[in-house]
Formats: sequence, C-alpha cells, structure tokens
Amino acid sequence: MNSTSLQSSSIGMGFKALSDPLRLQVLELLRHQELCVCDLCDRLDVRQSKISFHLKVLKEAQLLRSRQEGKWVYYSLNLPQLSLLEQFLSDFRRLSPMRPSRVCDDDDTCC
Repeated sequence: MNSTSLQSSSIGMGFKALSDPLRLQVLELLRHQELCVCDLCDRLDVRQSKISFHLKVLKEAQLLRSRQEGKWVYYSLNLPQLSLLEQFLSDFRRLSPMRPSRVCDDDDTCC
C-alpha cells in the first residue's frame, strides 16, 4: 500500500468513526479535558461496554489517544489526526471546481 492509499484509508476510517452520534458526544466531551471511561459513562449515561466499543472505534481511526495511569485509562483527542480530516475537507472544497449543473434540453436524454 502506498502512502496515498494509507492516507485515504485513514481519512475514510476517520469519517466513518465520526458518523455515530455517541462518538461525536465523546469527542465533544474530550474537547475540554481528558477523561477516563468511568467519567465518560457517567456524563453520557451509558454502560461501560457500550462506551468501550465506541472508544475502540475512535482509537482505531486514530482520533483518540490514551494513556494509562494506575488502573485507569485516560482518553484525549488526537489533534493531528483531526486536523488531517479538516485539511481533507478544506482541500476538497478549495480544489474542487464549481461547475454549473447540467441543463437538459427537452429533446436530450441526459440520464
């Protein structure tokens, strides 16, 4: 796999991870401070097994970092990876030509 394929895969995983409302809530909470699983469970009112699944998805997409302190694991945002997604959208908007939509004549079949 070349670097472009790896980056495309990483971007795809990132956007897929962002497609779930609960994972967006997790990211919103982590914008303010790092939190452990029990804090996330309390604030989101969900079971640990559910939050752990979503944290795994976010980590696999490299959107989160984790660090262990004793028996607790603390999660924080991986800002460089989030910046990569932001840059992708920015480049997409900036580099994509804005073309007028195609107007079909009554006599033409355009589809």
